[in-house]
Amino acid sequence: MKRLLRAEILRLVGCVLLGALLGYCWDRPALGAAGALLLLLGRHIWQLQRLVRWLQAPDDAPPEAKRLWGEVFDGIYHYQRRQKADQNQLAQLLERIQNSSQALSDGVVMIDHKGDLEWWNHAAEKLLGLSPSSDRGQPITYLLRNPQFVDYYDSQNYLEPLVLPSHLDEERFLEYQITLFGENDRLLLVRDCSKIKRLERMRQDFIANVSHELRTPLTVLSGYLETFSDYADELPAQWQRGLALMTQQSTRMEHLVADLLALSRLETSDFKAEVEPIHIAELLDAIRVDALALSDHQHTILIHADMQLYLRGAAHELRSAFSNLVFNAVKYTPQGSTIELRWYHDEDGAYLEVKDNGPGIDSKHLKFLTQRFYRVDGSRSSQTGGTGLGLAIVKHVLLRHQGRLKISSSAEQGSCFTCCFPLSQTLLGEAV
Repeated sequence: MKRLLRAEILRLVGCVLLGALLGYCWDRPALGAAGALLLLLGRHIWQLQRLVRWLQAPDDAPPEAKRLWGEVFDGIYHYQRRQKADQNQLAQLLERIQNSSQALSDGVVMIDHKGDLEWWNHAAEKLLGLSPSSDRGQPITYLLRNPQFVDYYDSQNYLEPLVLPSHLDEERFLEYQITLFGENDRLLLVRDCSKIKRLERMRQDFIANVSHELRTPLTVLSGYLETFSDYADELPAQWQRGLALMTQQSTRMEHLVADLLALSRLETSDFKAEVEPIHIAELLDAIRVDALALSDHQHTILIHADMQLYLRGAAHELRSAFSNLVFNAVKYTPQGSTIELRWYHDEDGAYLEVKDNGPGIDSKHLKFLTQRFYRVDGSRSSQTGGTGLGLAIVKHVLLRHQGRLKISSSAEQGSCFTCCFPLSQTLLGEAV
């Protein structure tokens, strides 16, 4: 290209000199040079016109030209071919993506930065009842008007999916998961989770029914064992040991049934926050008394509580949750350990901390601790009489109070269980 440009400049200079030489014959060298320049300018304008006409019909072959203009036409032509090839490849890729999305059993909906529906697959059309002729370009919140979905959509906190009854069929449950991308664009995934919800309901009903049915025979069994224990001194030694073991296991089974019933109630019943605020500092004092009795005063339990900070909720549920955390600290830390209870708030929320200086928990176990019956050390849990449901109960109580459980611990470094509540759930003393 540089060589052609140099040749074009030399050609320009040569034409100007030739024009000046011809003009010199008539004593008008400047006029001759100007005429030569006009001829060259006219030639370039003609080539530009050919270029414009060709660009308006890019599918045609490029005009024939030589030297510099030939290179320009050929360069643009090859660039157009590369661009067309890239566009075809991109179009094929987009078509494959759309076809693969259409094949999904889960609904996929693309929402633009204004919140309007841009595109969806066939599954979304069936699950949400969308119509291509009337719903394209409509705001998603005009079509899905459930207040819970609107709050979920506006919050932009999409870490967890949202499960709601379908607006088309209340017997069907849909799981919504939103992902942000681009400039505030959203991708909405919709999944039919009705079968999972039915299985979950069956599991909950089974646990509740079995726990309820076990309660009566266990009560009868415990009553007779208590009666037999009154005459244990008259029994042979080997019977006394058997009676003691049966009493111990019967008591453990009663605790397990009680926890199962409590967890089932938390999972299945609707929660309505009570208007009466709870004085958490007084609640912690009562729990401390029970914990010291459980510990036989072998632990030190310290309380640092904001006396002016109250929490809205169900007192019996919160007492159950906080007691579980404190009693666990007593059971799983050696005698002489110190347990600290802190109740405080900052600009982000209110917090109840239960911190101990015991053996701690390996970090690999932390994410499983709130699962039912999960054991870090099965033998140790058996010795302490735990049911494996305590932290699951804590988790569900906190969820019903818009809270969450945060666990931090490491082996030989102690543990800290923190109940986190939003400020909307709290009241200060002067507001009570």
